[in-house]
Amino acid sequence: MINSPRVCVQVQSVYIEAQSAPDEERYVFAYTVTIRNLGRESVQLLGRYWLITNGNGRETEVQGEGVVGVQPHIEPGNEYQYTSGAVLETPLGTMQGHYDMVDANGNPFSIDIPVFRLAVPALIH
Repeated sequence: MINSPRVCVQVQSVYIEAQSAPDEERYVFAYTVTIRNLGRESVQLLGRYWLITNGNGRETEVQGEGVVGVQPHIEPGNEYQYTSGAVLETPLGTMQGHYDMVDANGNPFSIDIPVFRLAVPALIH
């Protein structure tokens, strides 16, 4: 598989305080991913791989078909956005990974998801 410049991935993460329990080492984060098709042909996302690292360096790998239960087709010039979540035992961590995709001709390629931070925001007084 090769990386393709035709697809751009952006991620934003937020801390979900209402679902977290710091006393129980449970920190809940949501992340919203935007996948933009910058190419001239449609693409389909078939699978995902995540490497989640908590603040103590413990790594968890997650992989599977599609994202949030779908394998979206993304037409040229369009984007697909979804929100999912992760639970860490520490208030700081990172995620990174890749999407397995195919182009309109069925040729497989991989898109890297750059590392992004999951962090409890600093308290401002």
